Amino acid sequence: MKVISSSRNENIKRINEIYKVLKDNDFGYLIEENTFFKKFPLLRNRKAEKDEAFLDETAPTRIRKVLEQLGPAYIKLGQMLSTRPDLVGIEIANELQKLRDETPVTPFDEMKSLIEEELDSPLDEIFTNFDETPLGSASIGQVYKAELKDTGEEVAIKVLKPNTREIIESDVKIMKFLAKRMDKYISATRTYNLPAMVAEFERSIFKEINFLEETMNLQNLSKNFRSVSYVKIPDVYLDYCSEKVITMELIHGVKVTDLIEGDYPDIDKKKIANYGLKSYFKQIMIDGFFHADPHPGNLIVTNDGKLCYIDAGMMGILNEDFKEDLAALILLLISGNTNNIITQLMYMDIVSPSQNTPELRSDIDDLMNLYYGAELRNMDGAMEDLLNAMIKNNVVLPKDFVMIGRGIALIEDTGKKLDPNFNAATELKKLSRQIIANKYKPKRMGKVGLNYLLQMEHLAKDLPDTIRSTANKLEEGDIEVRLKHEEISQLTNQLSVALIISSLIIGSSLAIVGGAGPKIFEISAIGFVGFVFSAVLGAFLIIEYMIERE
Repeated sequence: MKVISSSRNENIKRINEIYKVLKDNDFGYLIEENTFFKKFPLLRNRKAEKDEAFLDETAPTRIRKVLEQLGPAYIKLGQMLSTRPDLVGIEIANELQKLRDETPVTPFDEMKSLIEEELDSPLDEIFTNFDETPLGSASIGQVYKAELKDTGEEVAIKVLKPNTREIIESDVKIMKFLAKRMDKYISATRTYNLPAMVAEFERSIFKEINFLEETMNLQNLSKNFRSVSYVKIPDVYLDYCSEKVITMELIHGVKVTDLIEGDYPDIDKKKIANYGLKSYFKQIMIDGFFHADPHPGNLIVTNDGKLCYIDAGMMGILNEDFKEDLAALILLLISGNTNNIITQLMYMDIVSPSQNTPELRSDIDDLMNLYYGAELRNMDGAMEDLLNAMIKNNVVLPKDFVMIGRGIALIEDTGKKLDPNFNAATELKKLSRQIIANKYKPKRMGKVGLNYLLQMEHLAKDLPDTIRSTANKLEEGDIEVRLKHEEISQLTNQLSVALIISSLIIGSSLAIVGGAGPKIFEISAIGFVGFVFSAVLGAFLIIEYMIERE
């Protein structure tokens, strides 16, 4: 008797749940098209029989509802995709930004057991005044308020919900299975490259649910801002951190979301907008280590007037060359020269020569005409519009480049809500010029020169071996030349037919001259049939060639 494992049963049960949610939102056919439903038309979801149903104007809203109903892993997938309009399109990405990360609160007894297991101590030996009501609850974790027993400091304890990793691992397996099947059998989904989406999500979600990653991110942010008086990064208490628990400094203050909507006369909103702008541009242009999602909910104004970044689960990293190239691109964008912008994008390997189409140039020209000649403060939104123009023209954008564009757009939007006269472009231009100037400082040039010398040294060391190896292969006849031609098989077929025709003509001529076999019109019948057949094949070959030329 074959035994079916419980995990397999759970996966089947989960697929049934996913199918029900998809069916309720008119997406049932996404599973029906590549499962047993296809063989039983009466069981199919009759509301959505065609691919067009996936692509209509209600699709973004229906996709958001599906992800919300499917739970934590799918909510996180949607949040990740909301930052990737290059993968899902601008309309779907904008709709996914509305995703609510609100899930039922896990009972305190379950969370307490997990904390004690992770920290290897009873709760009351580490903390006092532990508030059993969470400060916040999201799809993957809950945050509690307490005090450290040994110092009396107020702390926030962020705890991964029980079985979150196991649930996400199971859901990711199902996502990969469904994505592969849909991509294979449903043409409407191929535009979105579902397997690539799931692979990107898998990389990001397992980093996010490993709280040791966030612990290191907070430490790195704190180090980068140690000399900046207006920014606060929560301290972390490493003795009380693990993969599933972070113990950090409790920040007292006002969330920027509340500051935007409410009246806080003691807080200078204009100053806070400027803090957000300068601190974020420092992260992307100077440090190369930046917060991946600087929306107002992840920013707090502390009681002493500083700006605090929280939720550092996902960060972006830029190397020195990319920062310099980005600074040059921003200056070109502000100057408004389309040719130079596209040249810089190609230099950065963002736009390939084949993607440098008249349509892309026209769209960027329209963008520049919109902004060029405007006051600098009216340049806000230019980076996001540039991204959207490239997405419209099917340019596949690097993940970090998209994250930067979205981050700048979030900072600009938040700044405008706090201060009607908010000016992002001036600060961005100043920083970009500073970075370009630093690029040509003697210290930087010396470092670059040293790197080039080391590369030349390695090349010089490897060159004799490379030449010797190539010479040996030439001597032994091991060098292979590979030619690639898109129409090589068609060319081969045409050559084969031509050779057959030539052979028939030669053979027929010999048959006629020798008078072999029976006669037709006093000439060899074999030769006659050969000539007729050659003429038919020749005519076919000429007609096919003429059709192709057209």
